[in-house]
Amino acid sequence: MSTEDPGFRRDDDRTVDLSDEFVVLPEQTSDDTDRGWGERATGNDDWLHAERPPHWD
Repeated sequence: MSTEDPGFRRDDDRTVDLSDEFVVLPEQTSDDTDRGWGERATGNDDWLHAERPPHWD
């Protein structure tokens, strides 16, 4: 394709959608979940708060 072709458009001329709805990569992959590791989804937030190191207070 020649740049002399009237139907030819350079990359500078094309419109790029930069809206917030455009997702390139997900925030978290399915492998990075309890289910992805073959475990049951359990909430351990209470245990994590109880085991908080004293130097964090």
